[in-house]
Amino acid sequence: GGVVTTLAGSAGSSGSTDGTGSAARFSQPRGVAVDAAGDVYVADWLNHTIRKITSGGVVTTLAGTAGSSGSTDGTGSAARFNQPSGVAVDADRNVYVGDQKNHTIRKITSGGVVTTLAGTAGSSGSTDGPGSAARFYDPVGVAVDAAGNLYVAEANSNRIRRITPAGDVVTLIGTGYSGTADGVGRASSVGGPMSLLVDPTGVMYVSDTATSRIRRVQLAGYTLSH
Repeated sequence: GGVVTTLAGSAGSSGSTDGTGSAARFSQPRGVAVDAAGDVYVADWLNHTIRKITSGGVVTTLAGTAGSSGSTDGTGSAARFNQPSGVAVDADRNVYVGDQKNHTIRKITSGGVVTTLAGTAGSSGSTDGPGSAARFYDPVGVAVDAAGNLYVAEANSNRIRRITPAGDVVTLIGTGYSGTADGVGRASSVGGPMSLLVDPTGVMYVSDTATSRIRRVQLAGYTLSH
């Protein structure tokens, strides 16, 4: 119906406080995702944390420690992030994070255990490969499909990457240069892709910030239904 309300936080008041509704504080929150139970996950960019908001508006810090950046894997507050920008959640309530300034993709289990899924902290690039052998450059948006494939938007390298459930990273779209070309796979180009999502039919939508467009990608392995 188009009715806008504030779920959590207070306009003009930044911070890192956990709490309910307007009592909670964030610092430049960016990516959001929602699970099947209606819980919302937030990449709290300048706090270097991942927050969780229940359907009742209760905000807690799922992983990381506010004001403390880093790349440590661990459980809950023992883990560290460096300006996490995008989040996605799968059917098992695992949360995936585009850890922008670590140039890595992180995974958080429903129990709050954080591991590095792909890339190596502090080492940027565009190399395809398995797990830590892969390289990313400022990964921002992330999305997951029904088969467990993860998709990553790299705004500053003009690429869309895919991570298989086995952890293999491949470049799906883009060559590193900003462009406007439609086409198939790497024959197409994107410009500053920032956020993305995959619908149940296997169609991916991408916000292409540098070209002021929304792009639509029919993913392989799915049948186009609309």
